Formats: sequence, C-alpha cells, structure tokens
Amino acid sequence: METNIYQSDLAIHPGEFLEETIEELGMSQAELANRLGRPVQAINEIIKGKKSITSTTALELEDVLGVPSHIWIGLESEYQIVLARQEELKQMEEESTLLKNFPYADLVKLGFVKATRKAVERVDELKRFFSVAKLAQISHVKAYQPAFRVSNHGKISHESIATWIQAARIKAKEIETEIFDKKKLKESLAELKSLMNLDDINESINELQKVLNGCGVVLVLLPHFKNTKVNGATFWLDSDKAVIAMTPRGGFSDIFWFSFFHEVGHILRHPKREVFLEDGCDDPKLKKQEDEADRFASDLLINNKDFEQFIASGDFSQKSVITFAEEQGVKTSIVVGRLMHHEVIKFNDYKLSPLRDRYKWK
Repeated sequence: METNIYQSDLAIHPGEFLEETIEELGMSQAELANRLGRPVQAINEIIKGKKSITSTTALELEDVLGVPSHIWIGLESEYQIVLARQEELKQMEEESTLLKNFPYADLVKLGFVKATRKAVERVDELKRFFSVAKLAQISHVKAYQPAFRVSNHGKISHESIATWIQAARIKAKEIETEIFDKKKLKESLAELKSLMNLDDINESINELQKVLNGCGVVLVLLPHFKNTKVNGATFWLDSDKAVIAMTPRGGFSDIFWFSFFHEVGHILRHPKREVFLEDGCDDPKLKKQEDEADRFASDLLINNKDFEQFIASGDFSQKSVITFAEEQGVKTSIVVGRLMHHEVIKFNDYKLSPLRDRYKWK
C-alpha cells in the first residue's frame, strides 16, 4: 500500500491554530496567559508567529487546552521545515549559476541524475549525487579536493573532475571484492601485463577485473567527461578496497595500459589516504609520487636497459619494433608510444603510427 505524503510550501505558524483553538473555547489571550502562568505578550507573540512553541509550552498547552503536545510540536516542526525549504530553494536558485561547471548531461546518460531542464532541480540532483548540502561545499570535501588541486591547464573544470571521481566512487561501491592483498597484487603483475595481448580489449577488461577483484582492487571504467582531461585515478573506499578509475580518452592502447599500470603503482607504493589523479597536481610531494608511478609503469612494461639497447641499435623498422615488443611481452603500441615519448620518432611517423592502435570500447 502506497502512502502519499503531501507537504505544503506555505509556511503556516502554529500560532494561527492556537488562536482558532482559544476562540472556539471562548478563551481570551489574557485568560490563557493566566492559566499558563505566562505574560500576555508571550502568548500574543506566539499567535502572531514571532515566537516558537517549545516542548515545555506544548506540554502546558496540552494541560490547558486538551490538544496533545505532539500536535503542537508537529505544527511547529512542519512550520520550521517549510521555512528551511524556502531558504534552501533560494540558495539553490543562487547556486544555479554554478551548473555550467558540471557535466550534467554526462551524468544523465549514465543514470546518476534525472533529466530535467529546471535549474533548481539540477542543483538538487547534484547535491544528492555528491551528498552535500550546498554545491559550494564540494571543494571542501576531502574525497573531491584533489580535483580542485589540478593545475588550470587548458579548458578544464575542477567541478567536472570532481564529478568524474564521485561517479567512479558510486560505481566502485557496487562491486564486491576480496580484502585487499598487496602481496597477491604484486604476484599478479605478470598476468595483468599479459592480458593486453588478448585480441579484444573488452575481453581484456573482463579478465583484468576478475584478477583485480581477487586482489581487493576494483577497476571502474567511465566515459570521458567534458573538460576533465583525466585518464585515470586511484583512491581507496576503505583500507580493504582500492579503486582504479579509468577513461578511454583518446582510445590509444599504449596510453590506456601505461595509465593502468601507473595507477597500480600508486596502490602498491603510496599512502591509502590520498586520491591520485594522473598528471593532476603541481604539488611537489604529489608530483614526486606521480613520477614514481610513471617509473613503475615504465619499468614494468619495458625493461629500461633493453630499451636503451634498442634505441642504440638505430633500427626502428616495423619488423624491428614488432620483434622487440614480442620480446618484452607487450603490444607494439607500447613500444611505439615509448619511442614517441622519448622523441626518438615523431608522433606522426607514417611507418610506425599504424602499429599504435586505438581501442573500440563497448
């Protein structure tokens, strides 16, 4: 059985009900004051809505007028709630100017918020999504603060990045994992690396998630949100559950795998209290940790000594790159991407660019 609860937007002070009650009883304000042992002015202020009905007053009104105390408390509470809602509505109207900073359409597509053109409703949906009383509070919440530490490079929106992080958090909470096992994750690195060589990236993702879940790690894939320019992030839901969030921005396979192992590096080497955004901060301490994660991913994918010898050989033909990639157990795109990063070849190298494939995601 459904019960519909209708809440009025009209603030009616319980003093109005009090006035009606004593009139029906033929009682004056002065007589009520005498029976309560209160100044007449106090009764008049309640009736005019200038003074609240306290728990003590409610009990005394029950004794004098026979109206249960919970009725008076309920009327007072509803009145205060209506006033608060009116204030909240005003605040949401003011915060509607902030909506342009959030990727609301992306959230609608993923089912996180409802589709609406009303600005106030969008603000309300975002508050629920972030679990905040005001949108202005988002930057003060520890879980989202890393988004606001990102340097202002290009057209980025700190709010969009915070939105992406929260979407990943919500998705990650839905996924069951084993308790985090650092030793098991280390022992799984070779297996995780081998999964890049499967023909279908979607199959690779499925297998990655199975292995990671067994280690207490969740892999969440989300579409790229407008004005985020983030490839990946790492954070912890609690001490027993690590999360790697990634987006297929650009689609290049070498960027995906480097970013993935970069995030794995954070999990294995850095504090659980931090939220790491790839290339997301100029803070010296966090920048140092980002560099360490880069080196972890780089060394895991391609042996540095072998790569130096490969460069020294000077042979960067397709055949040579394919052979070297097979020796390292990686996709050819990893080798091509590394050569481009070290400026050994140009990013538009017409001979090797075909070996740098793009993924098609489900």
